[in-house]
Amino acid sequence: MAFVVTENCIKCKFTDCVDVCPVDCFHEGPNFLVIDPDECIDCTLCEPECPAHAIFSEDEVPEDQQLFIGLNAKLAKLWPVITEVREALPDADGWNGKPGKREFLEQ
Repeated sequence: MAFVVTENCIKCKFTDCVDVCPVDCFHEGPNFLVIDPDECIDCTLCEPECPAHAIFSEDEVPEDQQLFIGLNAKLAKLWPVITEVREALPDADGWNGKPGKREFLEQ
């Protein structure tokens, strides 16, 4: 079972999770990260490292975040792999925890 990046990553894009991932399953978009479900080995290392608490095991994704399961799979096929820690987006701390960020997802 794969892990899934959910809405709170949008406009934050912290990369602490990438640093601990033992495989190359994270992919980077303009303002969001996703996990490739075909590459994720369900190691659980990324979840506690996310400052935005935006990563969940697929079977624990909140009901209102279920669409992110499919989005992670779809966008992972389009976006490049990220393997190194990068600076979070400039306003990440201000966006962290704000609801309703789905509309700001840049594909």
